[in-house]
Amino acid sequence: MVAMPDGPEEAPEDRKPPSDEARSAFAPPPGVEPPEPPEEEHPTSEFALPEGLAPEPPPEQEGSAFAPPSTYSAKTSPPAFTPAHGIPLVRMSQDAPWQDRMRTMLRLPVGERPVPESVRKADEGGPPVPRVLDLTLRIGELLLAGGQGAEDVEAAMFAICRSYGLDRCEPTVTFTLLSITYQPSLVDDPVTANRTVRRRGTDYTRLEAVYQLLADINDPDHDVSAEDAYRRLAEIRRNRHPYPGWVLTGAAGVLAGAASVLLGGGLTVFVVAALGAMLGDRLAWLCAGRGLPEFYQFLVAAMPPAAVGVALTLLHTDLRPSAVITGGLFALIPGRALVAAVQDGLTGFYITASARLLEVGYFFVAIVVGVLSVLYLAVQFGAELNPEGALKPVERPVTQIVASMVLCATFAILLQQSRATVLFATLNGGVAWVIYASIAVTADGSAVMATAVAAGLVGLFGQLIARYHHTSSLPYVTAAIGPLLPGSATYFGVLAIAQNNLDDGFTSLAKAAALALAIAIGVNLGGELARLFMQAPRAAAARRAAKRTRGF
Repeated sequence: MVAMPDGPEEAPEDRKPPSDEARSAFAPPPGVEPPEPPEEEHPTSEFALPEGLAPEPPPEQEGSAFAPPSTYSAKTSPPAFTPAHGIPLVRMSQDAPWQDRMRTMLRLPVGERPVPESVRKADEGGPPVPRVLDLTLRIGELLLAGGQGAEDVEAAMFAICRSYGLDRCEPTVTFTLLSITYQPSLVDDPVTANRTVRRRGTDYTRLEAVYQLLADINDPDHDVSAEDAYRRLAEIRRNRHPYPGWVLTGAAGVLAGAASVLLGGGLTVFVVAALGAMLGDRLAWLCAGRGLPEFYQFLVAAMPPAAVGVALTLLHTDLRPSAVITGGLFALIPGRALVAAVQDGLTGFYITASARLLEVGYFFVAIVVGVLSVLYLAVQFGAELNPEGALKPVERPVTQIVASMVLCATFAILLQQSRATVLFATLNGGVAWVIYASIAVTADGSAVMATAVAAGLVGLFGQLIARYHHTSSLPYVTAAIGPLLPGSATYFGVLAIAQNNLDDGFTSLAKAAALALAIAIGVNLGGELARLFMQAPRAAAARRAAKRTRGF
C-alpha cells in the first residue's frame, strides 16, 4: 500500500526559474552598483554640522590668576558667535542680602543681567518713570552725603529701580554728581536724570533710617509704593539730629582727653586736653556760622590744643604737652573720609576715590598748618618742645582699654549715631585697641601691621553685625577706628618741621599716611572677609571688578 502525501502535489511549471518579466524595471542588473540618491533626498537634519567642521569644545575652566597668560594670535582666534553650549544663565538667590545681589548685578554686563521675575510695589501700569528716577536720586543723595561708598550708593539706586520694575537702568555715582539712565527697550529713547550733591553732613541716625527704607522697598513682604517712600523720605529729612550742639562740643572734649590718656597722660592732662579741644570746636562752629570753607574750620580748630600744649611747656610743668596736643588732633583727623576714599579706589571708582583723597589731603594740610603756626611761634619764644621724651610707649592695660572705649563712645556721639549702635561701636573699638597694643606695645611689633590687623577685625565685626541688622556698616566701623588714628605721628612730624628738621618731619608724616592707609585697607578687607560668611548670590564668585587685568 502506497502512502499518499499530506499536501497537494506541486505542479511542474511552478518549479521553473522566474522569467525577465518577473523582475522590476528599476532594479539594476547583476554586477552594477545602484546609483546614489540625489542630494535633496538626504534625510539629514538642518542643524547637523557640515562635513569638515569640528564641534565647539566645552568651555575651559578659568585658570589661576598667577598662571602666565597664553599667547594670542589672530589666526587662531576663537570664533565670534554664540557657542553651542550657550551662555550660562545667572540666577540670583533671594535669600542673600539685597546689597550683595545688587552689587553682583552691577558687576555683570547689561546683556547678562537676569530680568526680574515680576514687578512688585506697583499697580498695573506701575509708577511713572520720572517719579521713580527722582525717588532713586533723592535716596542716593542722602547716602552719598552721609559718607557711603560709591559702589554701595549705586547698588542702592539699582535696587530701587528694579523693585519698581525698571530693570534696564544704569546708575552712575561720582563725588558730587548722581545720574541714572533708563531705557525701556532698544528702540525707545532713554530717560536720564541727575542730581548734584552740594552739601555733606554726618548723621548716621539718618543713614540708618534710609537703609531701613531701602530694606522695606526690597522686601517682597512689604508693599511700599512710590508715594509711601516719598512720605517716609520726607520724614527722614525733617528729623532733627539726636544730639544738640553743646553735647557735641562736650563729646569732642572728652574724646581729646581720652586720647591723651592713651598716650600716657593723667587726670590733669585729660582735663587740659578736653578744654583745648572744646575751645577749638567752638571756634570751628563760629567759622562755620560765618560761611568760611571747611579748610579754615579745620585750621582754626587745630590751633587751641596746640596753644594749650605750648602754654604747659612755657610754664615748665611736669605734664606731657605732647599728649595734650596729640589728643586734640584725634577729633580732627578725617578717618571717615579716608576709609570711604580707599574703599572707592579698591572697588574701581577711581574718579570718586581721587576726589575723596584730595578732600582728605586738604583737611590734613589744614590741620598741619594750624598746629605748625602755633609751634613755630612757640619755638620763636624759646619753648623747648622735646618729642623724644614722648615717644616712649606707656603700658597701662586697664586704663588704656577704658580710655579707648570712652574715645569710641564720644566719637560715635560726634557722628550722630543712634543710642542702639553706640554700645557695639564702643566694644568694637575696645577690641581693636587690645589687638593693636598686643602687637605694637607688648610684642614690640610693627605699628603699621598692628594697625592693619586691628582695623581688619573692626571691619569684619562691623560688617557682620550690620548684615544682621540689615543696615549700613559705617555706624559700627567709623567710631571704632578712633583709637587707631595716627595722631602722634602727625604731631611729631609737624613739630620736627617747626624745629627745622625736615627729614625727620616728612618721615613722621609719611608714617602717619601709612598708618591711615593701613586703617582704610584693613577696614575694607575685613568687610570683604565678612561677606564670605554670609549667603551670597551664585554669581558673586565671578565678580568682574575683582578679576585680574594685568594692567591692561
